[in-house]
Amino acid sequence: MDAVVLIGRVLFSVLFLGSAMGHFTNTEAMAGYAQSQGVPSPKAGVLASGALMVLGALMVLLGIWADAGMLLLAIVLLPVTFMMHAFWKDTDPEAKQTQMIQFNKNLALIGAALMLFAFFARTPELGLTLTGPLFDRG
Repeated sequence: MDAVVLIGRVLFSVLFLGSAMGHFTNTEAMAGYAQSQGVPSPKAGVLASGALMVLGALMVLLGIWADAGMLLLAIVLLPVTFMMHAFWKDTDPEAKQTQMIQFNKNLALIGAALMLFAFFARTPELGLTLTGPLFDRG
């Protein structure tokens, strides 16, 4: 089972690492879109969310306080989901549909990250990790 959990951690982390790279390689374009969605300090927000995604994903990937890494990813996704994918504001049906899909995907990722946070926090012997959980298992 240790290998299965490792594969899951790798696959979960790849999404966030790829997204974070986009934050750093397309900062200006992403900041422009963030600004159009009403994000205050959009460039700083893009860079900060990218940095937090890298940190959380690496924690999960490497098994360094993977519980805290999952919680961090859930916390990053929460404002991003509601600010960047506010489908209820769109009047164009195609744009609304696209944003609703992204919103629902992010909600599912938040749910998965929260479940995995609880799983990692309550499972001290996951194996194939560099540390145990940060949060108390009790």
